Amino acid sequence: MVDTSVEAHDKPQVILYWRPGCGFCVRLARTLDAMDIEPELRNIWEEPDAAAFVRSVNRGNELVPTLLVGDIALSNPSPAEVSEALAKLS
Repeated sequence: MVDTSVEAHDKPQVILYWRPGCGFCVRLARTLDAMDIEPELRNIWEEPDAAAFVRSVNRGNELVPTLLVGDIALSNPSPAEVSEALAKLS
């Protein structure tokens, strides 16, 4: 039997930058779950490097949710934008 499953290392890395109390972050996390995407979570209030990254891609603002799909940064993305980024990397 041939294994045709996609290995974890073949999938683009997805990182969700978030902060507690962010309703938009919760919504995006649910969307990702529905898309069967399990992102790495980075809390910008607890991780200075995560906050610095978010500021670097959002004109100095700590805008969350910010999603990193491979090397594509998305600010408060729609499901369509997430799908498009994933398609670009596959």
